[in-house]
Amino acid sequence: MIALVGRIVALIGGVMIFLRRWGTKDAAPAMGLAPAIPLAKPQGIPTLKMPTARGWVGDHKPTPAAGLKVNAFATGLDHPRWIEVLPNGDVLTAEAMFTPGGIKTPFDLAMYSTMKRAAAVGKSPNRVVLLRDADRDGVAEERHMFLEGQNQPFGMALRGDTFYLGNTDALLAFPYNEGDTKITAAGRPIASFKPGGHWTRSLLLSPDKSKVYVGVGSLSNIGDDGFEAEVGRAAVHVVDLDSGEARIFAGGLRNPVGLAWEPTTGALWTVVNERDGLGDETPPDYLTSVQEGGFYGWPFCYWGQTVDDRVPQDAALVASAIQPDYALGGHTASLGLCWMPAGTLPGFPDGMVIGQHGSWNRSKLSGYKVIFVPFVDGKPSGPPRDILTDFLSADEKTSYGRPVGVTLKDGALLVADDVGNAIWRVTGA
Repeated sequence: MIALVGRIVALIGGVMIFLRRWGTKDAAPAMGLAPAIPLAKPQGIPTLKMPTARGWVGDHKPTPAAGLKVNAFATGLDHPRWIEVLPNGDVLTAEAMFTPGGIKTPFDLAMYSTMKRAAAVGKSPNRVVLLRDADRDGVAEERHMFLEGQNQPFGMALRGDTFYLGNTDALLAFPYNEGDTKITAAGRPIASFKPGGHWTRSLLLSPDKSKVYVGVGSLSNIGDDGFEAEVGRAAVHVVDLDSGEARIFAGGLRNPVGLAWEPTTGALWTVVNERDGLGDETPPDYLTSVQEGGFYGWPFCYWGQTVDDRVPQDAALVASAIQPDYALGGHTASLGLCWMPAGTLPGFPDGMVIGQHGSWNRSKLSGYKVIFVPFVDGKPSGPPRDILTDFLSADEKTSYGRPVGVTLKDGALLVADDVGNAIWRVTGA
């Protein structure tokens, strides 16, 4: 049944994409400090377009930028999403997957069928795997089941002898000793979150490690189930690890995922997935600094104070909305984020690395690569640069992989690939 629906959805989607693109030119990517964002064109029937997941076969792998090389740090994983490097060099990867709720509408079934074909939904592994490269040759020769039986685990952090994990419904603390390859103790709840919807819970310790910042996405696209269901969501939370006190640090962020510190200013930065149903490039996902107490527009407006008239308005909140710092293109699903100091990769200055998971809801696909945004004096400066590409076939029908989490280890960049079931390692050629 699902396979049949998938074929029907693909047929209808192809027709809708043709009609939307007929007689029009592809919009230039809405990227950079001053993006050209097309006027909104609300879609009664949303665009559904997603490549069929294939994975990597044989020696096939992503293409690195000139002057770089890539190798598989680990393969044969099960939907690895996020990465944390422990002080002793062990690498943790959270394996989890979107698990849809009840299918209530034809669109729900259509979306599920599309996501299923793309290996984006299914039974979540719900575990954390430890990878150890004891000989430091850039390939993990040991693999251990570090933590099992979790609820869509994602963000991870270590403070002393305590390991913190962001499940979709809770921040948990576990005892940890350096060199441990498995945790069997039950997690101690520190804070709770509403599960479902945008389910990822990224974690970032404060510089003094007294607090942890948590990215919590919205339940829906634009408050579709009512604003009451969105209370406490679409925000970055901050949790005091000693007292357990939790509060919203900043709001109006539809789906803030990756979090990182910019070292020059000490500012918190995040990448945010914007709303759907207004066009291929409208509005763009974005990279932004996060001001304490700031409001970034969702669901009432986008890119500053551009009103989304599909939503009942709050004029005061619209007037207070902060414009993001840097546009990343429409529906790129920018998820991973880490700071990369100058010289980590040859030819790359200071800046942020971003894992763009890739679109599913536009006529011409976007994302499906790892990019770099240069910074000068604590701010983005100049156009983005590619680091890893070719996760997507040229005809857009097949995905070999989809990049998610990014982090640094021993002067190399690690990239989690949840469709390719691998962690890639990027270094100088």
